[in-house]
Amino acid sequence: MRTGSEIRQDFITYFKKQQHTVVPSSSLVPAKDPSLLFTNSGMVQFKDVFLGTDKRNYTRAVDSQKCMRVAGKHNDLDDVGRDGTHHTFFEMLGNWSFGDYYKQEAIAMAWRLLTEVWQIPPDNLYVTVFQDEQGTIDTDEEAASSWVSQPGFKQSHLFYRGRHDNFWEMAETGPCGPCTEIHVDLNPSQTTVSNDMLDTDRFVELWNLVFIQYNRLSVDKIDFLPTAHVDTGMGLERITAVLQEVPSTYHTDLIWPTILTTQKLAKHSDDERDSYFTPYRVIADHVRAATFLIGDGVVPGNTNRNYVCRMIIRRASRFAAEIGLNEPCLSTISETVIKTYKHAYPDLDEHSRTINDTIYDEETSFHKTINSGLSYLDNIIETATSENRKIVTGPEAFELYATYGLPVEITKDYCEK
Repeated sequence: MRTGSEIRQDFITYFKKQQHTVVPSSSLVPAKDPSLLFTNSGMVQFKDVFLGTDKRNYTRAVDSQKCMRVAGKHNDLDDVGRDGTHHTFFEMLGNWSFGDYYKQEAIAMAWRLLTEVWQIPPDNLYVTVFQDEQGTIDTDEEAASSWVSQPGFKQSHLFYRGRHDNFWEMAETGPCGPCTEIHVDLNPSQTTVSNDMLDTDRFVELWNLVFIQYNRLSVDKIDFLPTAHVDTGMGLERITAVLQEVPSTYHTDLIWPTILTTQKLAKHSDDERDSYFTPYRVIADHVRAATFLIGDGVVPGNTNRNYVCRMIIRRASRFAAEIGLNEPCLSTISETVIKTYKHAYPDLDEHSRTINDTIYDEETSFHKTINSGLSYLDNIIETATSENRKIVTGPEAFELYATYGLPVEITKDYCEK
């Protein structure tokens, strides 16, 4: 079985052999984009290239990019722990063409990696391509014909989808284009697969290949770009789960050691651990995210990305209490994260003392106010119930944070329970 680290390296080595330049991951803090709290995709560090305001000394690139999705358009916070694929922090594997190769070569390279290098059976792979439901943008027949020409690919495994799923746009105006998504069948059977079935738990969306060929001028007007680009993204955790044949991304060797450390601290049996499905996953996800954030210089605070760092540490601490961990423990769990990733990201090991101390101090501070904060929240809920009111108001939620340090996300979790 290949490890997550080996799979990351497989991807980079494969595209390096295809004359791609290896580009290091950029920071989780975007260098030149004040519109983003965090780097949320692989394309962020190449945005200026797509906009035509920057030029690199290479036309092909490959990377594994650190990403955070906890704010704005891409916010996976509420899904974390409730399923087996979503995370606040993840790594996005990507290959890029800046006016070099295009659809046919991009699709052929993707297919060879999946079916020849990683040996995923072609019968288990399905793809979607763009067909405009409004009829104003051309159907991506070039991508469709490229898929059909791949060895072992079945035409019945190709489906067309509209703008929501298969048309990528950077913003309301600017570079955009059709995309083709690759899905893997986790439970192959003789059942005929329909388009809608790709959205069920039986399938995982594995890889998205974006073909940036248009420039949106307005809501109803697009034009061709002078040069077309390719932007692809595949979650490392998802492909690792597929190749390791485990039931979720949390069961991969990228995250499972963190869960086992938490289990050891909680002194739970395997059955007890499994019964606390959501808390274990939230703790593992949030501690990993906090570790990487602090490693990139983001410390807990009251505003913007600093608030997010504080929130995820405190939210992890709250879920730790649900499994009986009532003393600070997250810094110990963070040590496992650092051990798992230190070879790919040696800066984590270099900053390990700062990371652990920061997490410990934040968790300790939170423990001093959590009980009084939850007691106050209980009073608010009791009052609301007596008034036949089913919500905690905005001013009440603000008071909980301002006075007791209870992030609104924790208030939301508690109210849902």
